[in-house]
Amino acid sequence: MTASSEASGRALYRAEQVRELDRRTIAAGIAGFALMQRAAAAAWQVLREAWPEARSLSVLCGAGNNGGDGHVLAALAAAEGWTVQRVALKPVEALTGDARLAADMATAAGVGLEPWRPGLTLGGEVVVDALLGTGLAGEVRGDFRAAIAAINEAERPVLAIDIPSGVHADTGAELGVAVKATRTVTFIGDKLGLHTGRAPALTGEVSFRSLGAPASAAADMAPAAELLHRDAIAAALPPRPLDAHKGDAGHALVLGGAPGFGGAALLAAEHAARLGAGKVSLATAPEHVTASLVRRPEVMVHGVRGAADLGELPGQADVLVVGPGLGQGSWGQAMLQAALDAGRPLVVDADALNLLAGRFGGLTRDDWLLTPHPGEAGRLLGTRAAEVEADRPAAAAELQRRYGGTVVLKGAGSLIAGPSGLAVCPYGNPGMASGGMGDALSGILGALLAQGLDGESAARVGVMVHALAADEAAAAGGQRGLLAGDLASCARILVNPTMGE
Repeated sequence: MTASSEASGRALYRAEQVRELDRRTIAAGIAGFALMQRAAAAAWQVLREAWPEARSLSVLCGAGNNGGDGHVLAALAAAEGWTVQRVALKPVEALTGDARLAADMATAAGVGLEPWRPGLTLGGEVVVDALLGTGLAGEVRGDFRAAIAAINEAERPVLAIDIPSGVHADTGAELGVAVKATRTVTFIGDKLGLHTGRAPALTGEVSFRSLGAPASAAADMAPAAELLHRDAIAAALPPRPLDAHKGDAGHALVLGGAPGFGGAALLAAEHAARLGAGKVSLATAPEHVTASLVRRPEVMVHGVRGAADLGELPGQADVLVVGPGLGQGSWGQAMLQAALDAGRPLVVDADALNLLAGRFGGLTRDDWLLTPHPGEAGRLLGTRAAEVEADRPAAAAELQRRYGGTVVLKGAGSLIAGPSGLAVCPYGNPGMASGGMGDALSGILGALLAQGLDGESAARVGVMVHALAADEAAAAGGQRGLLAGDLASCARILVNPTMGE
């Protein structure tokens, strides 16, 4: 997925905001049909770069401006000698405005037109989805549903214009059925829904083109979110002073690993150490002490049977990570209560989140960082995981409003909701669907907090480091079989951007 080269990332907008940007761009002097021609030209350029050997095209056009983009693209392809199959979901006679001008342009260029019908064969080497744009809100039905199914069943490369048809532009949800694109080219303003939820599995590589929209068009418009870029990692983690010592890098304490659940806490502690916390302590059930000493002797491990065994340890740490392997029994409850009482910034994960949704409900804090997956988020919000996934941005924002601090809603296109707004991580891969990944993330976040980053900055940087480390590890050995423990060495390199200079 492409992103801006700026460390600040790229602005993401909701569909209504993009329509307003479009209106302002036209008001600034670029005619609507000229914008449509620019969009088609940009899509045509992406198509030729992606599939340079292709010479035939099937373009499926809907009724609105999205369909108009498809008609103009068909004309451009025909002008360069391509064989073009142009399929209309709505009769040309029913089109109005710029969409009608576009259809007439393609007809004047000699491009044939056939109406959609069930069983139609898509003969192009590449298929262009210009069916439904960003205005879609309800479930896809009728001929459009059938046409989307035909595109997916054709098993050809697919270029989606502006957004894969059937994807909600604001939430990333699949509206019953959606085109599975190979590439997506989007215009004027990048859409929030392209980068989270179901969408990343449907967009393929996303390219953004502004079409020359003036920067002033968005000057007074607050983006819906920010698409993060990896350059922010180096900006947040400059090289350490030559006289730095471990006390400067903070002390992270991991509370977790109830009897029988030691692995999660060990993973969190190891990642906290690898990400640069000056000191890492682990408070875990006594039976896990030996395993910790063998696996990572640099971690100061303490066997604790209950809160009394913690002594002064929570107050000595700069940040506490609570939840990995915590359990929801009396041991886990005692550890969570001790963490809450310590008066230190917290990373709250796993069973600590489940306890917050139940026995410890109603708490809110400015100094904690919550890291739920959709199931945990649903419990925190009193709803189901499916409802969280139906509108991930709204769920993340509501979690932050209700609980305070900063919230990381994990999943494809992880969302970070903090005091300054919403951010989206465009990195990561399906290999991360394995046990222990969340524990690794909690340790990474704890290390960044220990080193002085505020909660929101730690969340944004930490989520990127976690995802990019998984990408690096997958590139070296593949996604299937990727383990949380594989991330530590890759993550260490990512937070040392000057290494080798």
